[in-house]
Amino acid sequence: MHPPPPAAAAMDFCQNSLFGYMEDLQELTIIERPVRRSLKTPEEIERLTVDEDLSDIERAVYLLSAGQDIQGTSVIANLPFLMRQNPAETLRRVLPKVREVLHGAGVEMQLTAAVSFLTILQEESVSIHTYAHAFLQVILLHLEHRDAGVSNAWLETLLSVIEVLPKETLRHEILNPLVSKAQLSQTVQSRLVSCKILGKLTNKFDAHTIKREILPLVKSLCQDVEYEVRSCMCRQLENIAQGIGTELTKSVVLPELIELSRDESSSVRLAAFETLVNLLDVFDADDRSQTILPLVKSFCEKSFKADESILISLSFHLGKLCHGLYGIFTPDQHLRFLEFYKKLCTLGLQQENGHNENQIPPQILEQEKKYISVRKNCAYNFPAMIVFVDPKNFHMELYSTFFCLCHDPEVPVRYTIAICFYEVSKLLNSGVYLIHKELITLLQDESLEVLDALIDHLPEILELMSTGGESSVQENKLSSLPDLIPALTAAEQRAAASLKWRTHEKLLQKYACLPHIISSDQIYYRFLQRMFTIMMTNNVLPVQKAASRTLCVFLRYNRKQEQRHEVIQKLIEQLGQGKSYWNRLRFLDTCEFIIEIFSKSFFCKYFFLPAIELTHDPVANVRMKLCCLLPKVKSTLKIPADKHLLQQLEMCVRKLLCQEKDKDVLAIVKRTVLELDRMEMSMDAEQLEKEKQQNDGRPMSDKTFEKKRRDTKTPTTLPKNIPISVPGPSGTSTPSTSKEVKKSKLIRSQSFNNQAFHAKYGNLDKCPSKSSTAGYTPSVSGLGKTSVISLTDDSFRTRNASSTPTSFSPSPSLPSTSRTGNSVDPKSSGSKDTQPRKATLKSRKSNP
Repeated sequence: MHPPPPAAAAMDFCQNSLFGYMEDLQELTIIERPVRRSLKTPEEIERLTVDEDLSDIERAVYLLSAGQDIQGTSVIANLPFLMRQNPAETLRRVLPKVREVLHGAGVEMQLTAAVSFLTILQEESVSIHTYAHAFLQVILLHLEHRDAGVSNAWLETLLSVIEVLPKETLRHEILNPLVSKAQLSQTVQSRLVSCKILGKLTNKFDAHTIKREILPLVKSLCQDVEYEVRSCMCRQLENIAQGIGTELTKSVVLPELIELSRDESSSVRLAAFETLVNLLDVFDADDRSQTILPLVKSFCEKSFKADESILISLSFHLGKLCHGLYGIFTPDQHLRFLEFYKKLCTLGLQQENGHNENQIPPQILEQEKKYISVRKNCAYNFPAMIVFVDPKNFHMELYSTFFCLCHDPEVPVRYTIAICFYEVSKLLNSGVYLIHKELITLLQDESLEVLDALIDHLPEILELMSTGGESSVQENKLSSLPDLIPALTAAEQRAAASLKWRTHEKLLQKYACLPHIISSDQIYYRFLQRMFTIMMTNNVLPVQKAASRTLCVFLRYNRKQEQRHEVIQKLIEQLGQGKSYWNRLRFLDTCEFIIEIFSKSFFCKYFFLPAIELTHDPVANVRMKLCCLLPKVKSTLKIPADKHLLQQLEMCVRKLLCQEKDKDVLAIVKRTVLELDRMEMSMDAEQLEKEKQQNDGRPMSDKTFEKKRRDTKTPTTLPKNIPISVPGPSGTSTPSTSKEVKKSKLIRSQSFNNQAFHAKYGNLDKCPSKSSTAGYTPSVSGLGKTSVISLTDDSFRTRNASSTPTSFSPSPSLPSTSRTGNSVDPKSSGSKDTQPRKATLKSRKSNP
């Protein structure tokens, strides 16, 4: 046989494809059939249509009378709005219709009504008397709805109403009917509702009324034949005890709790135990030692033989129990209770056999989950147990237990102990060195959830570690934590490799505490370069900003001029003049952090000129971000010392106004100009006085200068509309400050005039081509003298007045750098793969 011709083969292929396509269409038709059945017919649409001319009240009445259930539910959900808009008409016309509809309403409408009634109460749309008259009977009528969810919704609304109703209304409308509702002849649902109402009513009446009318009902319900009712009433005894006082609590509530603690139902015994723990503060020492302590002892002994849910509750309340019974235990009882806690901390760990979860029966898995909850609760209560045994006895009594909790195989247990780690450290105080290894263990935990919980208080923990223990000498800090730095770096790398960038961001933020913990050399060699790498390579903006701010803090506390010189140079070259516009944006973020953390003079010396040079950046986003930063940049200037920088700032802004072509950038520039124009310049009063004395030709004595300094201590502003003169490079003296050193305004309409400025400032848009030092480099030489910019005189802004940082020794100068934007192709500068810009970082010599 010969193979079919190509055309026939193609035809066969097309036919098969067509048949397959038809089958797909049939499947889609089957899928669409239920959708078509759900579409409304014209008759249904006609019934759902409402006249648009009707008012809100008329529309609500019409929909409640003739509409469908979904329309009625919508009206009831809109009831709070109608009450705010027209309460009188809503109560007169709409509410009667709502009462009629609710009689046979479904679950959704009932739940909506309960929420709307509660909202009207909370918004106080009407007075309490009006609300009780209009809504209270509707609420009471639906309390015993056959659906438990609906009944609970109406009950929550009623309990909120009880808080604001007057006593007489409560007595006649709620308390009197409650006597019959709490009888055994009523349904279980009715008696459960009565228990919760009684717990709320106790705080609304005096002791005599409670003793005569409420307590008999309470006793009756505590002895109900149904365990659900007994358990519910038992949980309300705490509220009742707070309302009746100590004497009645001891004579009435305590006997009931004792009896309920011996109930045949485990849920009732559990409710009695939890209520007793919550009421420990009410009872005196005799009641605790003679009555409550034996009950607690018996409950603990029987808990392992009972349901695991009892162990979960017991482990959760252990801390409160230890606090309430503190000082009551005998030494033997104290030891037995501590052993009981230790046993709970390892519950279920002995059964670990390495089997696959798929091979374990479901009931065993469920039991293990409960055991995990018990150990988690034990970790939660660990700080309370330290108080129970006394921190001095921690190493002997609880250290092994703490070790087990930190190494627990389940993440929820380790997560909880990580949350409590700071509290444990505070309690141990000078003994905090005992848990150094556990801190390293949790820092190296494989779960980022554990790390995230630990780093919330990492600065406080590290400070306790560095100052507590046997030695608090600064030089010995690292000797007590030999594995801290590797653990911290490993934790950061593990967070960086995950998708949980918020944990990574938070960890970088917490690293800002390291200058107080370890030496600057350790930070420089182990952390600082990592911050640079994150700033330049990470793709998450909040993480980059966190690394940038932490790097600025590291620089703030670094005291070695060579290291500081290198960091500043890297910031300018790799970020401010980086090949990627993204790096240049991060440089502006760094400038903002430097303004926040450092002094104004530090920013002006090292970062002012590199920052404003970005006005020539070919990427609009960079120029836009710089414009938003300019008000903060200007706030760092002081007159007259920084008047040359102010002039260069004004020239850059004027050039943006005249030459900017991007409409978005230009709009921000215009807004920034207005903001800059409104800013008041701060002035250096001491410098002003010195210059004035020099110009007048009179020497100024120290006493006169001190008097002038005190008189001008508060910074003031200069008069407006008087331009600051720009002296030439000839080294002439500065003109009189009172006439020429003033605050200047940014005049947007003024164009560049090369005659108005020195020739040095007329080459803003020219690119150097021969030498890296031949181009335009803004400097302070325009004042006649070129200041040598040193790394030593940074004038850090200190956090506390008492902590003034020491000055540094003289260091090589770090001059400002120039960056000419027009020498780079805008397209290439906007990408992340272009060539890096060259930086000129050479020392300028002072003019003779």
